[in-house]
Amino acid sequence: MIEYWHNPRCSKSRLGLALLEERGAEVTVRKYLEDAPSLEELRAAQAAAGIPAIQMMRTGEKLFNELELSKSDADEVLLAAMAVHPILIERPLALSDGKAVIGRPTEALLDLL
Repeated sequence: MIEYWHNPRCSKSRLGLALLEERGAEVTVRKYLEDAPSLEELRAAQAAAGIPAIQMMRTGEKLFNELELSKSDADEVLLAAMAVHPILIERPLALSDGKAVIGRPTEALLDLL
């Protein structure tokens, strides 16, 4: 089972979901903008992906600058910002069996299969 943090308005997110479904994956879709992950869930996703928090962020999002965030901010600062403002979470993000992957490029999602 793959938990898929999805924004249906995002073409990359739609492509990733289609790729997983085409490969027969069991996917549970979570519209993370409506059902925002908690700080604890974001920490767990970061640990499962094994990446710095900045790599989970949409740094080009207008809100990133409005909040005066920086690419050099501590992980906890960035994770807290994502918990309050889920629009800052890079999409799509998929989790399965203790592993997490950001679907950019889309093919990266295949690592979960």
